[in-house]
Amino acid sequence: MENLVDNENSDIGCDRVSAERHERLDEAKVETLRVWGEGLALDPRDEVRASGRAITLLVEEIEHLNVDLWNARVAIADAVIQARALSENAKQSAPLSGLIPRFGA
Repeated sequence: MENLVDNENSDIGCDRVSAERHERLDEAKVETLRVWGEGLALDPRDEVRASGRAITLLVEEIEHLNVDLWNARVAIADAVIQARALSENAKQSAPLSGLIPRFGA
């Protein structure tokens, strides 16, 4: 049986698909998936239309997850900035607080 993913003459461009783990879905790849999904969703065959819709739904989910990831990263960065500011404030007030017990006793 022929492996169609490795066929460089494929008319849908599967020669550009890689099984390598380190490759990520960048914006261009996600857009390619969106175009494929939209194109397949217009096919007269029910199974192909369903596949196109599934691809489109997955692309939408990827975009939602990217937004969630962005928001989480912003929240973490804000928390780190606040923690550093509190740490700096504590360091600046620490020398004075150390003097109070010595002179108060």
